[in-house]
Amino acid sequence: MNIILAEQEEIVDARLTLTDHRAQHIIKVLRAKAGDIVRFGVVDGKKGTAVIENIHKKHPRSVSLQVELTEPMNPLPHIDLVLALARPIMMRRILSQATALGVGSFHCIHANRVEKSFWEASLVEQESFYDYLLQGLEQAVDTRVPEVTFHRRFKPFVEDFLPEIIENYSHLLVAHPSGNTTLVKAMAHKPQGRVLLAIGPEGGWVDYEVEKFTEAGFTSCTIGERILKVDTAVVALHSRISQLLESS
Repeated sequence: MNIILAEQEEIVDARLTLTDHRAQHIIKVLRAKAGDIVRFGVVDGKKGTAVIENIHKKHPRSVSLQVELTEPMNPLPHIDLVLALARPIMMRRILSQATALGVGSFHCIHANRVEKSFWEASLVEQESFYDYLLQGLEQAVDTRVPEVTFHRRFKPFVEDFLPEIIENYSHLLVAHPSGNTTLVKAMAHKPQGRVLLAIGPEGGWVDYEVEKFTEAGFTSCTIGERILKVDTAVVALHSRISQLLESS
C-alpha cells in the first residue's frame, strides 16, 4: 500500500479517522507516529498528503488524519482491456495487477472456452471485485478507478456493443499466439492514441471469435510462440504496448 485511499464521504472538514486495514497498515507496516505525513488520495479524486494527528496502536487501532489534497487525479490510461472471463482467483490477480499497470476500463466477456460456472462467482458483483481495483491503485499511487463491465454473450458484445466504442481507439488489437502480425508492426502506422486490447481465456480464442474480432476491425497480433497464462499475458502485453506508446 503506497497511498492511503478513502472515499469522499469519509472525509469531514478535511479530517477522517481510520479503524480498518488502513489504520493497521499505518501502524504495523509504516510504523508511523503522530506528526508523520503519509501519501493520501480520494477514490476517483485528488491526491495529496495527510498528517497523522492522533494514533492509537493497541486494539482497537485507530488513526486520525488531517488531509491536504493538492494534486489532480491521474490522466486516463491509454489502454482498455477486453478480457474473456477467467477463473475467479485469476480474475482477482488480473484486476489488481492491470489496475496497477494502468487500465481505463475492463470489458469482461464470455467466450467459447470460458466455463459457464465462472459467471456464477461472487466476483461478478461490484462489491466483490471493487477491493481488487483499490489494491491496484494503492500499489500504483493512483486514485482513478477503472470501469468494469460484464458481457455474458459474445456475439452481441462484438456485433452490437463494440461498434459503439471503437471510434474512441486508434488501435484495436486481439492477442492470439498465431496472430497475423507482431505488436510492433500492428502499431507502427499509428504510434499514438488509445488502445483496445482483447485477451482470450485459458486455451485461447477459437477461430470463430478471432474472425469476429477481425470483422470488427481488430488486428490479430502475437508477442511470440510461447503460450502464456492469462494473467501473465495481460502483464506482458500491457508492458509491450506501453513501451511502444512511450517510445513513439
